Amino acid sequence: MHDTSSAVHTLSRTLGYSFRDASLLQSALVHTSYVNERPGRELESNERLEFLGDAVLGVVVAHRLYELRPESPEGELTVLRAWLVRQSTLARWARQLDLGPHLMLGRGEARGGGRDRPALLSRGFESVIGAVYLDGGLDAARSVLLPLVDNEVQIGFSPQRVVDAKSRLQQVTQARFESTPVYNLVDHSGPGHAPVFVVEVRAGPEVNARGIGHSKRAAQQAAAHAALQQLNVQESYEEPEDSTLEDDRDD
Repeated sequence: MHDTSSAVHTLSRTLGYSFRDASLLQSALVHTSYVNERPGRELESNERLEFLGDAVLGVVVAHRLYELRPESPEGELTVLRAWLVRQSTLARWARQLDLGPHLMLGRGEARGGGRDRPALLSRGFESVIGAVYLDGGLDAARSVLLPLVDNEVQIGFSPQRVVDAKSRLQQVTQARFESTPVYNLVDHSGPGHAPVFVVEVRAGPEVNARGIGHSKRAAQQAAAHAALQQLNVQESYEEPEDSTLEDDRDD
């Protein structure tokens, strides 16, 4: 039998947050597969907390990026936020908290390796953040999330390192429309040391999106990201194997 009281105590200590209502954290650990194997019992899965936690994550991460990167236009901030709240990042944070062993899973899900499955871990992490928010408000959620976010930022990233949206958009437009995206520079402003580029991309017959960046390449990536959103395409957010990147500042 799953020792929920021990799980709550251990996770609270790892999170660095003491719950006033420990039942909230306990609820965050209940996967739908666990509920499905126990019909007739008054059990609720963590899906509602996951929904709430996803929204809280978005607010906290957006606010932190706004604070840490005052030089970044909206397009770059959008790409960076998407990278920070992507499934693989949340799953890694869940592993740092050792969340997997404490999740209450159905027998089949547990046998199938669910405790280390990125999709399940990321949703569990969102549920825990939802529980923290309900228990202590936005300040409590920030206290848990900011060390994770700041550590991610400190390792160094840029829109070009965290996602190659251009490559993904080209794959999609070739598959769907048998064409390639067309990028056009529509505006260039700002001082020489901090230029701002606006790029427009046309992808297929209906998609027309814009992106902003401090270089043409960053603006193209932001535009491609916006186009993928219009196409309802999930980006892969794969980092390159070679972390040494050329300077993308335009002359």
